[in-house]
Amino acid sequence: MRKTLLAEFTAREGARDEVARMIGEYALKVREEEGNIAFDVYTRAGAPRAFWIYEVYRDEDAFKAHLNAPYGAPFNAALTPLIEEDASVLTFLDPLT
Repeated sequence: MRKTLLAEFTAREGARDEVARMIGEYALKVREEEGNIAFDVYTRAGAPRAFWIYEVYRDEDAFKAHLNAPYGAPFNAALTPLIEEDASVLTFLDPLT
């Protein structure tokens, strides 16, 4: 079964461009992962500091591989001081059908 989630966070005032650059570079790496199906980055309309990332992985194992990728921890460590939340807020999704 696919693993689908939304990750969301808000860039601190003045950090939006740096966060956008970082997430853009990170997205390129994640999209290369064997088990990644989608890694789509959005900002909320009317709130350009609010980022939403729609992620889909082939299955639980692919998601675990994503979590263990060597570039994940450094990305999150660099992102944390640039966002308002303590970390990305994750919402896991289940298909309706």
